[in-house]
Formats: sequence, C-alpha cells, structure tokens
Amino acid sequence: MKQEVVQTLQLGDQTYTYASLQRLAEQHPEVKSLPYAIRALLESALRQWDGVYITDEHIQHYTNWQTSQHEQVEVPFKPSRIVLQDFTGVPAIVDLASLRQSVSEMNGAYETIHPRIAVDLVVDHSVIIEESGFEGAFARNLNIEYERNMERYRFIKWAQKAFQKFRVVPPANGIVHQVNLEYLGSSVVAQDGELYLDTVVGTDSHTPMINGLGTIGWGVGGIEAEAAMLGHPIYFVLPEVIGVHVTGKLSEGVLATDLALTLTERLRKENVVGKIVEFYGEGLDHLPLADRATISNMAPEYGATMSFFPTDDETIRYLRETNREEEAVLSEAYHRANLLYRTGDVPNYTKTIELDLAEIETSLAGPKRPQDRVALRHVHTRFNTLLKEDVVRGGYGVTSLESKSDVKHGDVVLASITSCTNTSNPSVMLAAGLVAQKAVQLGLSVPDYVKTSLVPGSTVVTRYLQESGVLESLEQLGFYVDGYGCGACCGNSGALDSDVARAITENDLVTSSVISGNRNFEGRVHPLVKANFLASPPLVVAYALLGNTREDITQAIFGKYADGTSITLADLWPTAEEIARYVETYVHEHLFETQYERIFDNERWDEIEAPEGMLFEWEEMSSYIQPVPFFKKVERLDTLTLEGMRPLLILGDSITTDHISPVGTISKGTPAARYLEAQGVNPKDFNSYGSRRGNYHVMVRGTFANIRLRNQLVSREGGWTRHIPTGEVLPVFEAAERYQKEQTSLLVIAGKEYGTGSSRDWAAKGTNLLGIRIVLAESFERIHRSNLIGMGVLPLQFLEGENAETHQLTGEEIYRCPIDFKAVKPRDYVQLHIDDRVIDVILRLDSEVEMNYYRNGGILPTVLDEYMD
Repeated sequence: MKQEVVQTLQLGDQTYTYASLQRLAEQHPEVKSLPYAIRALLESALRQWDGVYITDEHIQHYTNWQTSQHEQVEVPFKPSRIVLQDFTGVPAIVDLASLRQSVSEMNGAYETIHPRIAVDLVVDHSVIIEESGFEGAFARNLNIEYERNMERYRFIKWAQKAFQKFRVVPPANGIVHQVNLEYLGSSVVAQDGELYLDTVVGTDSHTPMINGLGTIGWGVGGIEAEAAMLGHPIYFVLPEVIGVHVTGKLSEGVLATDLALTLTERLRKENVVGKIVEFYGEGLDHLPLADRATISNMAPEYGATMSFFPTDDETIRYLRETNREEEAVLSEAYHRANLLYRTGDVPNYTKTIELDLAEIETSLAGPKRPQDRVALRHVHTRFNTLLKEDVVRGGYGVTSLESKSDVKHGDVVLASITSCTNTSNPSVMLAAGLVAQKAVQLGLSVPDYVKTSLVPGSTVVTRYLQESGVLESLEQLGFYVDGYGCGACCGNSGALDSDVARAITENDLVTSSVISGNRNFEGRVHPLVKANFLASPPLVVAYALLGNTREDITQAIFGKYADGTSITLADLWPTAEEIARYVETYVHEHLFETQYERIFDNERWDEIEAPEGMLFEWEEMSSYIQPVPFFKKVERLDTLTLEGMRPLLILGDSITTDHISPVGTISKGTPAARYLEAQGVNPKDFNSYGSRRGNYHVMVRGTFANIRLRNQLVSREGGWTRHIPTGEVLPVFEAAERYQKEQTSLLVIAGKEYGTGSSRDWAAKGTNLLGIRIVLAESFERIHRSNLIGMGVLPLQFLEGENAETHQLTGEEIYRCPIDFKAVKPRDYVQLHIDDRVIDVILRLDSEVEMNYYRNGGILPTVLDEYMD
C-alpha cells in the first residue's frame, strides 16, 4: 500500500487503517467524479500497490479514467477471493491437481501449489430434478445426486484437505450466487487491523449478482480463475462505464423480474458488452437490494462485465436483515469515509441512459434468448407467429397444428421456479406463493402434462415460504421443494413424463417451458422442449395453471366462480401492498442466522470417504476424473505460421457456450455416450456433460455436440460436420479426429456475439483439444474470447461490415495465417490467406498480457513454467 494514502478509522475502541481515496483526491480532485465502480477498483489497486504487478502507472490510469477509458489501457485486478460452483469448480481443481502431478513428474516443488487467496466452492449444479411434484421428491433427488456424483464428491473432499484456503459448501444448501449474496459476500472486510472492500471473481457468469450488494465482482473462465488462485492478477482493458439514471417506481403488479428482462433487452441493444453498467438516481430509493441483485444477476445476458449498485442506506439495511449487524456498522462508516457511499452527486459517466421504473410492464423473454423480451399480453402472438415461421427466419416451421395426442403445440410441459435470478428475491417468491394460495382457494389445478418444480436459491427461502403459509398452497399445485441448486436453467430439469415425452417425439411438437431463470438458449432447458420462456415466479405458477402459451394469458379464463363469472389472471395476482406486507412480516434476521450457522457442516458430506495426500491418486478407469493434458512445456512463439487449415464449422450469430459445450444430458449414440459405454457405464448413469467436466475424454467428445447447433457445412441440425476432403458427414469429434490424423489444423468461422452465455472454460478447452487453432468471428463475448486465448486458440475478427457471406466463404477453402509477434501489437490488422486471396482481419489479442499468454501457449503452460523456474 502506498503509505502516503493510508488513513485511520476509529470505531469504538478499535482503530483501523485503510487506503484512502479521500487522501488521493487531495492531489487528484478528479477522483471525486469517478463512477463508484471505478473508485472501488481504484481502492483495490491502491491498497495492493507493489510497484511490480500494480504500479504507479496503473493507479494513474484509474485516476485519469475520464481519459484512459478511451485508450485501451490495461489494468490489473487482484480479487480478495474466488467463488466456484461444482460444474466449473471441479475442472478447476482437476487442473490444479494435474499441475501438481506435472510439476512432481518434472521434479519441481509441487507441494507449494496451493490457492493464494480464499476459494469457496458451492456444490449446487449437480442436482437434477428427476423427481418432482410430491413430498418425497427432495430426498429422492438428493439420494440420486449423491449416488451419481460420489466419485466427483470424493475428489472434492480430497481437495478440501489437500489445498489450503479452500472451503466447500456441501449440496442442498442453495445456489452459489444466493449463498454468496446472503453469506459468503461482504460489503467490507476487516483483517489484521486493515479495512478493505470485498472483491471477488467467480467461475459462473452470473457472479455479478453480488454487485447488488455494492461488491466488486464478475464472472471469469475457470482458466483465469486458476491463474488468480495462484497469484496472477487478472488483467483487463479499463472499461467504459454506462450510467443508468433510475427514476420513478414500479407500477402496481410489475415485479423485479419484469425490470431485469426489460433492462436485458435495452442494454443488449446499447451494446454494453465488456463495459460496466452503474445505476444512480432517486429511483434507487424504491429498489430493494433483492431487486438490485435480480438486475445484476442478468449482467451476462446483456453482456456487461458488471452491473453495479453503489453502497447506500439500502445496502446497510440488507446487511442487518441478513444477520450482519457488526458488518453493517463497519461498512457504513468505511464507505462514508472513503468516497464510496452513494450521494446525490452524479459521477461522470461515459454515457447515460434514462430508466423510468413507471414505464416497465409485465414481461417474459423468449422463446430462444434472454434479450428477446415480450410483453405479457403479446406472448401468445409471438409463439403462434414463430410456430409457423420458417426455420431460416428463426421460427419452428410447423405446417400442421394437429396432434394425435392430448399434448399439443404450445402446451407448457415444464413450469419451474428455479435459478439464482429470482429465487434470491423474497418479493417475487412470496408473490408466487400468493398466486398459488389464491388459485387453491378458487379450486384451480395444474394439468397433468405440466411438470412442476420448485428449486429455492437457499434454505432461507423455504423457511419464509413455510412461515408465511404459502408453501402449502404451492405444494397443492405440485410445486414441492425438489432440491437446492441450479435446476432447469442449466439443463438439470430432469426427464419429462414418459407419455408426454413420447407425444412430443412422435408428433414433433413444439412445446413450451416457463421458468424463472436467466438462460433459455436452444437445447439448454430440456432437449425435447423447443420454446422456452423466462418469467417471474408468479407467472410460472400462472402458466402452469393455464397449461399453454398459445392463449393470451391476460384474457384467458382459468375457471369459474360459484356464480358463473370467469376467474382471470387479475383475480390471482397479489397487490404490491400484499407482497410488501408478507416480506416485512416473514423475512427477518433470525432466518439467516439459523440457516447459515452450520453451512459448512453436513453429516452426509462428512461421511464421504476420500483419499488423502498432496498428490491425487488418479484412477485409470474413472469416468469422472482424469488428469488433463494441458500442462506441458511449449516453445514460446515469435512467429506463427498456420498452413493448410480447413474450417471444421461455419456458424451463424449468437453462438453460445451452450452450443459449443453443452451441459445437459448425454444422449445415447453420441461420441460421448459411446466412450462411456466402452468404459462400462450404464446409459442410466451417463449423467450430464456438466457433471463430467472432470474427464476431458467426455468433454472433447461433447464439444459442438448441442442438438440445436446449425453448422452451414451440413444440412442437418446438431453436432455434425462435413469432412471436406471426402465429403463424408460425421459427428464433429470424429471429423476433428480424422483431420488430426491427417495433420490438418482447423478453424471455426462464426457471426456476431460468438461465445455468449456461461463463462464455460470447457468451451475453450474442448475447442483446443479438437485441434482448432483459430476462431474467426464478427464479434466475441468477453469471457469466451479470454478463455480461447487462455487455451492457446487465436481469436480473429472480421472487419466491420464483413463476414463469411460477404467473403463468399463456403468451407471448401484452404486457409493460411502468418503472424510476426515481434512486429504486431494488440488489436492490429493481420492477414488471413484464403486460397489465392488475402483479407485483413483484426487480431483480438487486446492487451500485452493477452499477447504474452498466447505466445506461451496459454495461461496453463505459463503457470507451469513459473513452478519449474
């Protein structure tokens, strides 16, 4: 820490030191006009200044943000902690265990390999809602989860003992983001007499949910997280900050989910990819912290790095509500003293956007992307239009609406209250309970073909639903608590009723899901459900009751009163005053105290027998955990010449990390399934791609295996491509294998927004293992581009207005890419040779650090070199 900015803060009989922005502002008055998010990042850099990783120049970049935001300058960020969920956490820990193994085999100091900052892993993505709709579903799902994942859990238990500064939250405690918000996260940290801001990165793209608490944090790929664990700063280009001026308050009947979906639509159109979005204005006084967290959770859906709400009176109130009284007192004093407490003054922003809360209307999003918001009254119109629309125009191409079964096009076959977005928010969860309560009182029921599920974000949610009396009504409609974790939103929705599944398959039906999640990309929620809508929890209940998305739910008749008059949605919907009264009465400090007091203690988890020792005992026949092949010595690149490359795939716009590396069920007949069967795994135990991320043999076979992938080299949908020399259509993995045997390097060509969605390191790792050396796209999503570089895959970008179509690329061409790294700089134009012509493309190595990582073969070889010095 630079001694000249050290200040003291006296609270009671305790004296603390801290890095004072107020002191810095005495020499640099412009600090007082910085966005709060930049001030928070500046505090972190100022406190951790060491003259090596963080220098005076970096401090100057932050201080002069008004100018430097436009100069593509890179700055370091060293978070104070890291959060993992098990889908992303297991491969990160496998990598660390593999690093130890490699260093040991090279006679290096493997015993020194430990996380250097605090790491928490929350086991929340392994639960699959196989059972639902009855009282014992939770216990049965938990038993299945432990049985299926015991091998993974033994590995995690080994890591608990083998690595320092590594804690595990066992299954059935909640979703990582809600646990982070309610318990793991802090507003301010007091350690060894020093005060500083809590800062975090997480290996889940929805880590920005913590920004609702005024905490700096965002999602990174597992590869970057591993480097950060081992002491590397995370470098990023100093971003622009978009200010959102919030006025007014939400209208009667409009909920936080509607606001979050509206912002997702608007901010995606504003192109805030890689930027920080910061909220200010008097309208924040009408947004509870849970609503702010709901908005922040959706940051990756609109592409922002963070969605920041500065600390204010509401932050302090929330800390008290969640049993953090001591921290509340400390936080208010610290933030006020250090120019970090929200006041009426408006910082300087890159650009400002107006948001009048009164203009928000009840909405859903879908049926294919989170940014495709649709007003509630128009949902049926959108669905019915897309049902008949041609596939090439984004529709479903249905020519006949007839079905030989009782299940029809547009029937809601899955209604799930799930995901961190909404299940952290008491107002929307209690609203769902109140809709259910009114429905039960009126004698309404849910059709048999609708699979209902309730997956709360934490056990606190269950407690206040129980204490308020609404859980009983939810259960009467089939919404029993089925588990705690990430359910339908990440593809863990489980099997549909066999008759329903058969009807969908035999009649090629376009059925619907309505979930309270944040992701509805194609093939993600359930492989048989083609139309997927995001909605608030009470709308999930309402659509479950209605049973379809064909009808206008705002005018639909749900049933009849005794006098024959119609029951409509308006009769079921609670008032804002009703919801507020329930929140105030039933959500209180004691719940958080009792539910979190033993979060790390779990009798069933403790009973798991796991190996011990600094080196993991790898099992050759394990189908879950295998050492990765990434830690090997590579020669540093001075020049790059890739010859004779062929396209493995040519893809369109909005290719998500789900398209590249799906997390859902491993289907029979796929390369991954055939590998598992060869290992002696029964098809019923295939589990999901997400759960098998610790085995690279499975994951490389699952790369580009999404059932909804559309590759322009073939006419069929799914994970298929054409082996160009022979013209044979093969699964992507088998074609890549053949190319590797022929010593042919590969590239992928894509459109806009390549790599949107989850911060999925296996989308880059699998790309690497398939032999893909270059991804050429019109634009990239931030995290995936970084992951590609981390795995030694070169991202190249078409010039503005150019793409595969303008260059008439068919996939038949031979590609060559020569680069002299001694001559090029970040984001320079480089030449790509296509047969006998040459085009300019942009080198999407955006900083000197990224250049260095790529030239070393990626982050993991770079880390290996450090332990072998």
